[in-house]
Amino acid sequence: MGVDWFNYHHLLYFREVVRTGSIAAASAELRLAPPTVSVQIRRLEEQLGEQLLQRSGRRLVPTDMGAVVFRYADEIFSLGRELLDTIRGRPTGRPMQVVVGVVDVLPKPIARWLIEPALRLSEPVRIVCREGGAEQLLAQLSLQHLDVVLADAPIGPGVKVRAYSHLLGETPVSFLAVPRLARAFRRRFPKSLRAAPLLLPADNTAIRRSLDDWFASLGIRPDIHGEFEDSALLWEFGKAGEGIFPVPSVLESYVRRLYGLERVGRTNAVRGRFYAISVERRLRHPAVVAICQTARHKLFGKQR
Repeated sequence: MGVDWFNYHHLLYFREVVRTGSIAAASAELRLAPPTVSVQIRRLEEQLGEQLLQRSGRRLVPTDMGAVVFRYADEIFSLGRELLDTIRGRPTGRPMQVVVGVVDVLPKPIARWLIEPALRLSEPVRIVCREGGAEQLLAQLSLQHLDVVLADAPIGPGVKVRAYSHLLGETPVSFLAVPRLARAFRRRFPKSLRAAPLLLPADNTAIRRSLDDWFASLGIRPDIHGEFEDSALLWEFGKAGEGIFPVPSVLESYVRRLYGLERVGRTNAVRGRFYAISVERRLRHPAVVAICQTARHKLFGKQR
């Protein structure tokens, strides 16, 4: 009896085109030439005897049959990911490996505290950390190049990656400054922030969006002296006395001790939240499980 086989690379290329919306974008993700991707998708269509893609404006979208194939492709590659996780989780003569994507706006101390429990397992673990923007890392996650992504926000509704956001914990927000500024603006916090020089995270961060909503609810138009994507650079400017700045309260003691700063005030109205994003609803990789459990029970367990 003959058995029909098809090339799973073709299926992967098709999945990436649907996810990104174009041959060019998928080719960039896959690091292949666009004609190569186009040819492979045509071969998949020929083998299945169905048109899988159609144009809608500037985007390529799946046909009705293409949507069915895309769902199966997602399931197939999710199962492949689970197989890799199972293999990696088995005791072998080599260290277990966990590949962690860290969204670049995540404060580095929090990223380190989140990842460290993976090194405390009973068997040896090798950690591979990759840093980048959320969209870039989620694309790598969908291609099974990462085991988990650590982020400051859950996966958005518009992201065409089948993944799950696992809340690790949340924390209030503290405002810190050099002693001179802390003394000047501590009284009547948070209303005192109306006249204060502020250093804030960039507007592409979840915490900044929450801060902007909070300022608006208080009728505060902040006097912003600087905006930063890199939290460490923000803290350096704060240490130099250039303004008051927010940090997740879980980091307050660390940052105060490191830079000789004082607290201006703290608010529970703004919450910093942290997530592990995976392609699995139920986490299986032992290192990822250790990261999540320790974060929930220890790192953020006392943050209210």
